[in-house]
Amino acid sequence: MQRRALIVMPLCAGLPAWAHHGWSSFDQGRPLYLEGKVAQVAWRNPHVELKLDLPADGLKLPPDLASRSLPAQSAPVDGPALLKATQLPTRKDRRWEIELAPLSRMQAWGVPEIKQGDALAMLGFTFAGEKGDPILRVEYLFAAGKTYGLRSSPA
Repeated sequence: MQRRALIVMPLCAGLPAWAHHGWSSFDQGRPLYLEGKVAQVAWRNPHVELKLDLPADGLKLPPDLASRSLPAQSAPVDGPALLKATQLPTRKDRRWEIELAPLSRMQAWGVPEIKQGDALAMLGFTFAGEKGDPILRVEYLFAAGKTYGLRSSPA
């Protein structure tokens, strides 16, 4: 048995690791706004993931963003301050990888299953300095006229 473990471990070391990013990996002092159409979706744990195609004519912050009503959630999130501080990304990627909440939390919020082609908007965080891949961890999801707070469960 030990001999097999010694053979398998080096083989596994060469496999790609699927990263799961905790909140601490993201620059939470710089909320970003994205909107677009869903190109791909994986409705599964550890969290729902999708690829979002941004509009070809560029992003614009909605004029009402800072005054939008936000749902109460169990995590201590200062939503109004996040809305007021929200910016557009400086990078020009047209496709972003989006990390939403785990399935159990999506169900607790009553988020309908997201499908390819759906139009979505979101506020979230990427890596400091927008370095690395274009990944956004979503704090607030704006879908079908509703707002969902994804950091925790509904309060």
